[in-house]
Amino acid sequence: MTEQFGTFDFGLDEAQEERAARLHRECVIVDVLFQGPVGYRVFDDEMNKELQARLKETHDTLGTFSYGLEAPIRRAFAGRMDEVKDHWDASGITCGNRQVEMSDVRHIRERSFAFVQKQFDYFPWLTKALTAGDIRRAHETGTHAGLMSSQVMLGPWRDLDALAWAHDSGLRMCQLTYNNMTAVGVGSTERTDAGLSAFGVDSVKAMNELGIIVDTGHVGRMTTLDACEVSEAPVVASHTAAQGVFNHARGKSDEELRALAATGGLIGIVTVPFFLGAGPSVTINAMLDHVEYVADVAGVDHVAIGTDWPMQLPQWMLSDLLQPIFAETGFRPEDKLVATQQLAGFDDYRDFPNITRGLVGRGWSDEDIAKVLGENFVRVMGAVCG
Repeated sequence: MTEQFGTFDFGLDEAQEERAARLHRECVIVDVLFQGPVGYRVFDDEMNKELQARLKETHDTLGTFSYGLEAPIRRAFAGRMDEVKDHWDASGITCGNRQVEMSDVRHIRERSFAFVQKQFDYFPWLTKALTAGDIRRAHETGTHAGLMSSQVMLGPWRDLDALAWAHDSGLRMCQLTYNNMTAVGVGSTERTDAGLSAFGVDSVKAMNELGIIVDTGHVGRMTTLDACEVSEAPVVASHTAAQGVFNHARGKSDEELRALAATGGLIGIVTVPFFLGAGPSVTINAMLDHVEYVADVAGVDHVAIGTDWPMQLPQWMLSDLLQPIFAETGFRPEDKLVATQQLAGFDDYRDFPNITRGLVGRGWSDEDIAKVLGENFVRVMGAVCG
């Protein structure tokens, strides 16, 4: 039996279903940070054996994890995986991020940016989103746009040449840090939060000047507030949740939500189950609770979607590789991350219509749904990047 996606039971009647389908078709939809467009279902025996052999040979957990994330794209380069485009089409997402690493100058130039650039060169249906207009044009032409973004500024470099080079190569959003403390600032799971460093302040100012969106998704409270105070352009939290609904370190306090909104920025809500609620059976309704809460606290003009889940990996890689990597990247036992847990109603990017359907079921207006699905992000990108 063929699996059905985007069919979570919200109790919608026929008219509501038709309205949701129309909105999902007509709206610009942006997933501010996602791991897709495909999910674990595309990994066949051949791909799994290749990844298992790579891990056995190299004993490189993080490297195999990264290669696994790239595997579907690499197979598409070889003309052996149509699902990359098919699943993106089925999701309805106009624009999703294409992630690069800002670890060190050599790495970003020789590998990370080159791999992402190859996607724009190879796929005729994928356009690099340098401005807000690129996203709108993708929607108008029925194609897709990729936002080059990085989840963390790391590396030994203490000047901003790498940031300028990255912008020239297409970087348009960069997160200040990832959970831990760096030369820039402090992440959300550190034991203390000193806020932005002097170099971090310079980094935010440089990002403003270059036209790179400042992202605080994994950033600590004081560092988030500092970024909002220093930045002269809208600041975002690309993928987070509301602590007022579920008190998790990866969420944002009401104070942070209001500060982000005051910059003209936005808050992207995740579909990561253990950031949204407790227990093994969290559903998409929990995610929509966070959407509505942020709309109430920060305003509907400042809510977006940044799913960040499901991870584009087979189940064995989630349990054997990602679960230990969580600890290496700053997560703690009290954060209660379960790498194999999926959100009921959103465990595949083809489930994205459930978000639109859920908002229709909760009585949202067409205008407000369009804002959350993509218009808010397009506005922010226009303000920062042109």
